[in-house]
Amino acid sequence: MASEPPRADRQGYLDRVRGLAVLIMIEAHVLDGWTRIADRTRPAFGYAMILGGFGAPLFLFLAGVSLVLSASSKTRKTGDASFAWRAVQKRGWQIFGLAFLFRLQSFVLTGGYSPIGLLKVDILNVMGPAIVFAGIIGQWPRTRPGRATVFAMAAIAIAGLTPIVRYTPLLDWVPDPVEWYLRPSPTRTNFTLFPWAGFVLAGSVVGVFIDGLREAVRVPRKQLALAAGSVLVLVVSYEAARLPTIYARSDFWTSSPTFFFLRAGVIAVLLPLAYFWDRAPWRGVVSNWSVLEEFGRSSLFVYWIHVEMVYGFISRPLRRSLSLEGALVAYLLFSLFLLALVLLKNRLKTMRKPDPLAATSPRPSPIYLRTNSL
Repeated sequence: MASEPPRADRQGYLDRVRGLAVLIMIEAHVLDGWTRIADRTRPAFGYAMILGGFGAPLFLFLAGVSLVLSASSKTRKTGDASFAWRAVQKRGWQIFGLAFLFRLQSFVLTGGYSPIGLLKVDILNVMGPAIVFAGIIGQWPRTRPGRATVFAMAAIAIAGLTPIVRYTPLLDWVPDPVEWYLRPSPTRTNFTLFPWAGFVLAGSVVGVFIDGLREAVRVPRKQLALAAGSVLVLVVSYEAARLPTIYARSDFWTSSPTFFFLRAGVIAVLLPLAYFWDRAPWRGVVSNWSVLEEFGRSSLFVYWIHVEMVYGFISRPLRRSLSLEGALVAYLLFSLFLLALVLLKNRLKTMRKPDPLAATSPRPSPIYLRTNSL
């Protein structure tokens, strides 16, 4: 069961958290797509959807963490910070382009059913511009505290402006395809820049902190500090949610800044928990192989292939036809199927890589070949 080996500069515990996000994402889509209408009123389905709601912010948050680590790594290797942050911006534009390629694929597979669907806003449409924005503001400060402050202020601003952007009439004149990036529109957008882009900026704050751990002497103590700070954000957000809102209109489950920071606190605390789990004494006793790490290193691949499988014509007989228990069993089996595809993809990728020893070893002389053919 060969898997793609991680790069030397990867931090495995982050891949495991990303793998957890993959499993949550699959759970949300499978239960949403395949659970019958009658079972959607059950409390268990509601709790499952609340859990599923953490998949997207987890991906966006980890994208923020990764972009800071990537920029810092390139800066150390090249000595050019401007080049490193421009590379982050380039990656953001690439992801934004992939968003439209993904929609084009869906358009083709559905036989050109809905041309307007090509402009539908999904998570990649938000992740790309958010990474570009983070890459722009991340190059301004010259110190880690300054960079963390800039990212934090941007995240707070996006979360705080969300209820205003959602309901203000000042944006009514904006063309619909642009407005879909700013506030929700039924069937046309699942994600908007407000507040979802804020998770990339919040993750960038934590990314600055984690990048500083490369030079820290007592990393476990710093990770405990990150856990304590995350829990503090979580508790303060929870208590603030119980107070009267300062906005004329605000919905806790969609546009409330308190819900945004509550989710950010929950997500942030997962990182130190994964760090300490990775260093637990029982870790690796049975095997160093990790399902979560496999999914985490192939998160874009899984996202790309599974959405059409869940919502496309392939699974049409299953659409909203299973009981909640049946959908949960289907989720387990479908996850195992996707894991098998990930392992197959990694195996094929490994087979295509040339052997570096074979590439550098001298070729046998013609005399040697003739002698050994006797």
